[in-house]
Amino acid sequence: MKVAVVGATGMVGTVMLKVLEERNFPISELLPVASARSVGKQMEFKGSSHTIIGLQDAVDQEPDIAIFSAGGSTSLEWAPAFAEKGTTVIDNSSAWRMDPSKKLIVPEINADVLTSEDKIIANPNCSTIQLVMALAPLHRKYKMKRVVVSTYQSVSGTGVAAVNQLENEINGVKGEMAYPYPIHKNALPHCDVFETNGYTKEEMKLAREPQKILDDRSFSVTATAVRIPTAGGHSESVNVEFFDDFDLSEVRRLLHETPGVTVQDNPDTNTYPMPIYAHDKDEVFVGRLRRDLTQPNSLNMWIVSDNLRKGAATNAIQIAEYLVRNNLVGKAISRS
Repeated sequence: MKVAVVGATGMVGTVMLKVLEERNFPISELLPVASARSVGKQMEFKGSSHTIIGLQDAVDQEPDIAIFSAGGSTSLEWAPAFAEKGTTVIDNSSAWRMDPSKKLIVPEINADVLTSEDKIIANPNCSTIQLVMALAPLHRKYKMKRVVVSTYQSVSGTGVAAVNQLENEINGVKGEMAYPYPIHKNALPHCDVFETNGYTKEEMKLAREPQKILDDRSFSVTATAVRIPTAGGHSESVNVEFFDDFDLSEVRRLLHETPGVTVQDNPDTNTYPMPIYAHDKDEVFVGRLRRDLTQPNSLNMWIVSDNLRKGAATNAIQIAEYLVRNNLVGKAISRS
């Protein structure tokens, strides 16, 4: 496989390269792609030095797969250019997620809908991925009616500038502000920009994307997204109302048997998911499982995952792995 990583020098891009190496993805040639200011610089991958190239150069080299993490405007402009060459694009931005002609994929849930004709594939929002990983097996069994989610999201979800802001504030250093307010010792109920309905874009992603991934509009999601001063890992407090009643022991069993999900749920030993322990891991951790005592058929749960890995890089690479494993990608296929 000739693989381009677009946005290779960014926060998610560097994690993508790390995950590609860790998982021994079958790369015959790596094309690290970044903005003009990085073109010509060197970066390391699997012990070898690689020259960073620009987008047009990468398109001209016709890679088999291009994994994008370079922002929505870049994806809108350049993903079609790669696709026209027969390259399969896996895009980590929000650009294509709600496009009805593009598939929104969490491999453990809906990779089976992919075909060799899918040349632009959308990677869901980081908070959505961990949410649906825990909800999908329960929805299949009990049928969700309504989901209420409050997120506690790491500054790493905003990017390097936000991580720097937090570190500067911890160390008493004045610097660039990624947020309109301090984040150290604070919580900002403000992830992404506000829409005209009063919700932020992040909150509306959580409302819309799960329905598309699960191919079901019979349930609704309402969200409040909060930025907190953690360096990595997103957490979610989730309340789910089902049409059918459930047994808590069966809920635990279903989650325990779900690939990619780890149950951490023992109040007697203070065992529950936390972002500090999810760091640099690919699992989605679920705990604090308990009935909502205020209404029937309702469950409370706490979900934590590393937003840069399963929430972004790992999920994208798992999509690529599925494509390769099922012979759905490659220049020979695209030209046949």
